[in-house]
Amino acid sequence: MKKLINAPDAVLQDALHGVAVAHGDRVRVNFDPPYIVRADAPVQGKVGIVSGGGSGHEPMHGGYVGRGMLDAACPGEVFTSPTPDQMHEATKAVNGGAGVLHIVKNYTGDVMNFEMAADLAGGEDIEVAAVVTDDDVAVQDSLYTAGRRGVGVTVLAEKICGAAAEERRSLQEVADICRRVNDQGRSMGMALTPCITPAAGEPNFTLGDDEMEIGIGIHGEPGRERMKVEPAARVAERLAGTVVDDLPFNEGDEVLAFVNGMGGTPLIELYIVYNELNRYLEGRGIRITRNLIGSYITSLEMAGCSITLLRLDEELTRLWDAPVDTIALRWGTS
Repeated sequence: MKKLINAPDAVLQDALHGVAVAHGDRVRVNFDPPYIVRADAPVQGKVGIVSGGGSGHEPMHGGYVGRGMLDAACPGEVFTSPTPDQMHEATKAVNGGAGVLHIVKNYTGDVMNFEMAADLAGGEDIEVAAVVTDDDVAVQDSLYTAGRRGVGVTVLAEKICGAAAEERRSLQEVADICRRVNDQGRSMGMALTPCITPAAGEPNFTLGDDEMEIGIGIHGEPGRERMKVEPAARVAERLAGTVVDDLPFNEGDEVLAFVNGMGGTPLIELYIVYNELNRYLEGRGIRITRNLIGSYITSLEMAGCSITLLRLDEELTRLWDAPVDTIALRWGTS
């Protein structure tokens, strides 16, 4: 194993110190318990938005803390859910009196610990709403979930809900928008290689040199099928076809297309996949009106990609276009 770390048990704390010294103008980092909050938190009169999950998926979630997106993110150890006390303290840190929304990926530990944190916050008269994302169409249940996994739609929901919160929408309104994004979005991923967690020091699954896994999870959970490596056009068709048929997306729909790298995929390859996705959707009469291309929800150094489609309407498009100023996502700002 070759990794740019000091020690396997120091990865999270060392990375958080790096975030603190690199981005102190945008965020504050708390180390015990670990969480990241926007520099001006709490913002009075604004719904606070908190998300989190295991580390190793950067820039999700800490990279999305800032104006127009998350108010706080709770990082667990690598591929391990954050603890209820992290979530509770982060919730308190962003409470500006308008309530707090928890955006939770559908992994058993995340769901359980966020529920406990919400109960603790409720005992301190902080109103909390929670929305669980479950957009992965690959498998119904996995090693970590009951039901579908939460993946790419989570990033889109954090951006769109962040914009709604900046407009001083109520907690109920922001939560309803989050549910709408989850309901209207679907995702599916694939892998060309495994990844290596620092603590384990060895690959978390095995793939032959000529194999790929279709429908893999972001922690290396098994997907739908293992097969020989195919050209990008065929891979894009496999992923997009399953995504489109699941909602289903229909001829005439306008969508946000999110082509995501899993951590070890060069951007040049993601643009090849995006071109093939666009070609496929054009053939189905579906028009891409917004896009996001890059490595935004990763699995350490895993090579592969995921495709997320979100059916857009006028309001969701406007909220997506609204200014955002975070470490990893930024537009519409001076």
